[in-house]
Amino acid sequence: MSDLGIAIMGAEGRMGRELVRAVMETKGCTVAGATERAGSKAIGADAGVLAGLDPIGVKVSDDAEAVIAAADAILDFTAPAATLRFADAAARAGIVHIIGTTGFSAAEEEKIRQAAKRARIIKAGNMSLGVNLLTAVTKKVAAALDVEFDIEIVEMHHRHKVDAPSGTALMLARAAADGRGVSLEEKAVRVRDGHTGPRPPGAIGLQSLRGGSVVGDHTVIFAGEGERIELTHLAQDRSIFSRGAVKAALWGRDKAPGLYSMIDVLGL
Repeated sequence: MSDLGIAIMGAEGRMGRELVRAVMETKGCTVAGATERAGSKAIGADAGVLAGLDPIGVKVSDDAEAVIAAADAILDFTAPAATLRFADAAARAGIVHIIGTTGFSAAEEEKIRQAAKRARIIKAGNMSLGVNLLTAVTKKVAAALDVEFDIEIVEMHHRHKVDAPSGTALMLARAAADGRGVSLEEKAVRVRDGHTGPRPPGAIGLQSLRGGSVVGDHTVIFAGEGERIELTHLAQDRSIFSRGAVKAALWGRDKAPGLYSMIDVLGL
């Protein structure tokens, strides 16, 4: 089987550079293209050099449509508006679309589901093995404990992150809700301020901290009377996300169109 040609969307960013390096380090795939927004100083630069590697002969382009049409898969950790455009182009091309972008509205999530009818989309709030194991464990623990155990999810990220709660925190909260057989939309508590009154039974709290250069810390707390269980994942290097994204792209190349998650990729 020939190497999987993978295009990197947003190649100039921190994650974009990590993704280029991950593809180059992984057998069975190659960098087939790289994009940046129009006007970026990275346009025309070699994607390998941009990522701190030797030249790889792939120039960064602002023509996303052409780059997507020439690729077998795209890795996309950009922004919701850009991801929706890429999803439409990837669906028309019938290629694999790996989405690590977070911060989508309900309407935008629906557009992605529609695109998945024609494309192989693998979407996750976090692509790391450890976080997806934590997600699976969170669902099992939530199912095992009754509502006497309060659930709180605390996440911390670097000062530059623009959405809150993080996509990973929402993924963990949904796992907890699924474990309890309840609707996250009905049970989530995202903000507390002033005189809030007692904690509603069965609520799932999400708290967001921002500061410094934190890559991503997530803790799921199950607080009962006289005891507390805490499940924690600490991300220390962005390469865990990029390696997971490349693994997902390779997994998805022979799958039918549909919307998948890293839980599917890892067989969890």
